[in-house]
Amino acid sequence: MVRTPAPPLTLEAFLELPETKPPSEYTDGQIIQKPMPQGKHSAIQGELVTTINSVVRKPQLARAFPELRCTFGGKSTVPDIAVFRWNQIPRDEKGEIANTFPLAPDWTIEILSPDQNQTRVTKNILHCLKHGTQMGWLIDPDEQTVFVFQPSQEPEVLDDPNAGLLLPEFMGEFSLTVGELFSWLV
Repeated sequence: MVRTPAPPLTLEAFLELPETKPPSEYTDGQIIQKPMPQGKHSAIQGELVTTINSVVRKPQLARAFPELRCTFGGKSTVPDIAVFRWNQIPRDEKGEIANTFPLAPDWTIEILSPDQNQTRVTKNILHCLKHGTQMGWLIDPDEQTVFVFQPSQEPEVLDDPNAGLLLPEFMGEFSLTVGELFSWLV
């Protein structure tokens, strides 16, 4: 008996599937489940979401969301942290934050887990930049390095503890060094 290969899963069909834990992402007809976050990943993610929101949430400049599904440009990804400027946050008919985010974040942040494919994560960041994201970070806790991606620019590699991290303009005067970021692992 000859079997015909099943057609690739569509984005629409993927979005109808139940959510998984850890979340799955959709790229080029494939479903890829993210690895389960581990200690270093979780520590940095929790501190960074709190720190970003302490600066931008009250003045309604932006808001950081952990593990938020963003579907745009034919892909559905779940950045470790997605930051949206306040006026970009989708709202429902009540004016509350919507459940679905059909757009790229203004700032996407990925924190590399030990079992995670760096190429796949980098491709997700580049996809975001192609669709309007202002900045992407790839944080590597084991190497204590931050790769900063911006549209139409070479990536910057920051690993000097005294180096100030590049931030999107909407973060205002806020500053954070590489050393301060990785001090959250102590």
